[in-house]
Amino acid sequence: MEHLTLQDVTVPRIGLGTWALRGRQCTETVLTALDMGYRHLDTAQMYGNEAEIGTALSDTGISREDIFLTTKILESNLRRDSVLRSVEDSLRQLRTEYVDLLLIHWPSRSVPIPETIRAMNALQENGKVKHIGVSNFSVSQTREAQEASEAPLFTNQVEYHPMENREALRRFCREHEMMLTAYSPLAKGRVNRNRTLKEIGSRHGKSAAQAALRWLIRQSNVVAIPKAASRDHLMENLDLFDFELSDEEIREINALGS
Repeated sequence: MEHLTLQDVTVPRIGLGTWALRGRQCTETVLTALDMGYRHLDTAQMYGNEAEIGTALSDTGISREDIFLTTKILESNLRRDSVLRSVEDSLRQLRTEYVDLLLIHWPSRSVPIPETIRAMNALQENGKVKHIGVSNFSVSQTREAQEASEAPLFTNQVEYHPMENREALRRFCREHEMMLTAYSPLAKGRVNRNRTLKEIGSRHGKSAAQAALRWLIRQSNVVAIPKAASRDHLMENLDLFDFELSDEEIREINALGS
């Protein structure tokens, strides 16, 4: 597993996205992933599966300190008191004393960004949250959140894949020593149907999905959190570290988002 190090924090380049995983399937998928070597898990209050992930964290023999765990605040919980209350509930469900990363899931039209950020800073101060960040924020919204925070923002999590050009946001994050976390990195299945990605993958004995993920995580400040439920897909998404894309292949993939 390759890792990204920013702000003296080390994060696995590939994590497990858990959107749409529910019930026992969620717990079993997380346990399987951890057994395979995943150490980066992503959830959210909105997903309704924090309790199931908490069960997996409780049942695994892996030390909590070895797992990088992210959750995200529901848009209706962005007022200060709601942030504090809802995160306490998330921690109870996750069966952990802290999360490594807490994000604003979506920017709010009614709650000022600084109000939410200051509540998140308070959670950092008492050790319940190690790092904070945002999700689905534009460059200007990320800048506003950054300016409101007493601590550095760690990431912006956005939809990012070869067909989605995020260069301006990635450049902003890189300039401010922030990670860009790519969700839906396989474009909800579109990657697997793309002729260019299939051809590039086949040159390396890999799938189109593996070519797309390799393209993402070779970027200096990017990690990816593909969702997977089956053992085969979990393994496929980890099997990325024994090949390199050529400069020409990188240019071909870059062109897909232009």
